[in-house]
Amino acid sequence: MAQRQSFQIGTGLFILLGFAALAYLATQTTSVANFSQGDSYDLKARFTNVGQLKLRAPVKVAGVRIGSVADVVLEPDKLDALVTLSIDKRFSKIPDDSAAAIFTSGLLGDQYVALQPGGSPDMFKNGDEVILTQSSMQLEELIGKYLVGSGDKPGAGKPDDAAKPQAKP
Repeated sequence: MAQRQSFQIGTGLFILLGFAALAYLATQTTSVANFSQGDSYDLKARFTNVGQLKLRAPVKVAGVRIGSVADVVLEPDKLDALVTLSIDKRFSKIPDDSAAAIFTSGLLGDQYVALQPGGSPDMFKNGDEVILTQSSMQLEELIGKYLVGSGDKPGAGKPDDAAKPQAKP
């Protein structure tokens, strides 16, 4: 009887350990990990398409996380997505001619905002707007362009050209 009880306790502990490991992995692979509420400043960026960009998505420079997405709203007058980026104060030396782009981590991963530094001697300040932006690339659009073709081939999209006799000089 004592062996059976110890077997049940061991099985229960094993299951609890498994759930704890699963919870740890879930927080480490999402944007919940490394989320700090320290001193930060805000930048704004307008995109025509943000794809699946979510709140708390990372903001990176050279692959290093420097902040997170604080807000994503639709501007009703311009019909653009206005994204607010919360940047850690430690990274206050970002040139004001830098560009922002939305990328995907891996083939089917989460999206993040990448800042590509410019060369201006002036730096962003709290509330400034990133002017140079590149919207999210949609996987469906890329597949559609690949399958349909770009139409750059001679005679592509013009079936009547093949039927016309060529004039000889």
